Amino acid sequence: MNKKNLKKQIEEELAPKRKKFRKPRKPMTEEQKKAASERLAKARAAKKKTSSAPMNVHASVLAKPDEDVFSLKNVREWIKHNKDLLSEERRYLRSNVKGAQSKVTSIEGYIRHMQHYLRTGDWIDSYYGKEQGQKIKMICVAMAYHFEGPMKGMAKRDIGVVYPDVGKWTEEMHNDYYNLNSSGEPSRRRNVRKRNTVSKKKSSRSGK
Repeated sequence: MNKKNLKKQIEEELAPKRKKFRKPRKPMTEEQKKAASERLAKARAAKKKTSSAPMNVHASVLAKPDEDVFSLKNVREWIKHNKDLLSEERRYLRSNVKGAQSKVTSIEGYIRHMQHYLRTGDWIDSYYGKEQGQKIKMICVAMAYHFEGPMKGMAKRDIGVVYPDVGKWTEEMHNDYYNLNSSGEPSRRRNVRKRNTVSKKKSSRSGK
């Protein structure tokens, strides 16, 4: 910077600053004041609504009252509680405590499922509650059917699901429906039927 520019800058800094002149506002009428206050109230309400609404939470979750089991308030408390449990189990895992790895995996999965629910509104875990203490009750809303094999045309059933025609499907009903024994394997009745049909075919051939 040369001497001329430096001298000019010093003079500008030392010179008294002029105050900006503001033109006086035109006084508002009572109607204008009322309209302005209404606009300001609407703007403040809209701002408050957008600022209080949580981000990335599904509308169906937001619509649930706090008393609902799956309300935003309850699920957030469950997530916080399980994160505390997770940090504790991770300390056990670092100390090589037996069973800590399975507990860490279970809690991590449960937290992911709860976060998925907040985003989508769909609960995809088989359990719910602060410590997964309650089992989800599944209800069939559309029947599915077997399209091949010996059960062709018959309805598909799963244990624990509530169906509109028979109610809750129990393990005993399942074993009887699919001809299964207590170990979950095909019962002997079905095998006997197959052997009988084979023997009948052989006898018919020998008669020819």
